[in-house]
Amino acid sequence: MPRDTLQTDLPTFRIPTAEDGAAVWDLIRNCEPLDRNSLYCNLLQCDHFADTCVLVERDGEALGWISAYIPPQEPDTLFVWQVAVSENARGMGLAGKMLQELLDRDVCQDVTRLKTTITRSNDASWALFRRFADRQDAGLKREPHFKRDDHFEGRHDTEYMVTIGPFGALAAAAA
Repeated sequence: MPRDTLQTDLPTFRIPTAEDGAAVWDLIRNCEPLDRNSLYCNLLQCDHFADTCVLVERDGEALGWISAYIPPQEPDTLFVWQVAVSENARGMGLAGKMLQELLDRDVCQDVTRLKTTITRSNDASWALFRRFADRQDAGLKREPHFKRDDHFEGRHDTEYMVTIGPFGALAAAAA
């Protein structure tokens, strides 16, 4: 097989652009049970938060997406809003690779921990972030954050705030 053909089979990890908003929206729409944000929200993520988001594509098809940001009051923290992996790309470890891609960017040079929210029933997300914590040699703690009755008027399961970090802390504590 020619070398150029092999390269097109590999997914590309990149910073999104505003032109990617619709493709991201379509990807999320096809990744049940992810919350569907408006197309405009995904457009803003691809534009205003592009440096802390990652889009994975192959041959023009969006395979993976992470939206994240660094909260202004927590410059050492990357908050992961949403992780989406196309059905066509599951089982490739893409979500973990996207997380690492984000952490390796210059914009995350001061990041020492990660936060996200997960519902109790989202087994795939729990598995992803537990593996991530292990790879970062960091503890993982969780606590109810956005509560079903207090914040969602009973219409959505409680979201648990998951905090991973500081990175490398487990080995340091053992030394």
